[in-house]
Amino acid sequence: MSFSDLKLFALSSNQDLAKRVAAAIGMELGKSSVRQFSDGEIQVNIEESIRGKHVYILQSTSSPVNDNLMEILILVDALKRASAESVNVVMPYYGYARQDRKARAREPITSKLVADMLQVAGVNRLLTIDLHAAQIQGFFDIPVDHLMGAPLIADYFERRGMVGDDYVVVSPDHGGVTRARKLAEFLRTPIAIIDKRRSVDKMNTSEVMNIIGKVEGKTCILIDDMIDTAGTIAHAADALQEAGAVAVYASCTHPVLSGPAMDNIQNSAIKKLVVLDTIYLPEDRLIDKIVQISTANLLAEAIIRIHEKRPLSGLFALNKNK
Repeated sequence: MSFSDLKLFALSSNQDLAKRVAAAIGMELGKSSVRQFSDGEIQVNIEESIRGKHVYILQSTSSPVNDNLMEILILVDALKRASAESVNVVMPYYGYARQDRKARAREPITSKLVADMLQVAGVNRLLTIDLHAAQIQGFFDIPVDHLMGAPLIADYFERRGMVGDDYVVVSPDHGGVTRARKLAEFLRTPIAIIDKRRSVDKMNTSEVMNIIGKVEGKTCILIDDMIDTAGTIAHAADALQEAGAVAVYASCTHPVLSGPAMDNIQNSAIKKLVVLDTIYLPEDRLIDKIVQISTANLLAEAIIRIHEKRPLSGLFALNKNK
């Protein structure tokens, strides 16, 4: 299969994933370099011709969020000025997605600002996985291809026989019910919901209020789109154990895992935490409790289908992304 008019570039956030995506497509990464001046300014250089090419940039806006976002914007500008036919951003993890609405007076809607910045820079299409808020797609006037991590996570549990009524998929909040229901459909399990109240004054904290659904005597599988400090997921796991769960597994698409996350996970009732590689985790963060699944084949297939103008609907089914 030839992709002579397709180029894939990687910036700083997730080089390992980008190399695996390129290998899955059957191509090499484009040649570019990133450097910072002593005052923190970022410079991105393209080291090969991309005239007339359909270019894909793979970069998550994970920590350092602002540097990684700025790298994308600068490379997009360089590509447009170098006569790329189209510039498509593959952003496995879309940073600032939690700032999708005004929760209090005078707050910004920063996820909309990021969408505006990408479009003004010249992005023609965005490919991402599990936006924190699906309505962010509506912040764009360009095509947004929104992939799901649930089939990959479901495949992990299905391969281990974790299906049926002895298991229950648990959403850690009301907002994640749709996500939990999709995983439960794949695994043929019931669902439960943790009713919690998040503090508006304390970042990353919440209080478990009630568990809706039967978890006693069952193995629970928590699922969320992202885990940041892991306080919420650890608290939820402990509450499920206290409610009589036999064992508690957790899963998420985006392992932000900042601050005290590793300690919270290690000291919680979570038996295994299954995450995707939308955010790079160095070896010292991959503790025994964490299992990381690659999105490389999923992203590679999505890029190929977009490039060949084929639908992506086949990527939303179980067992399609092995």
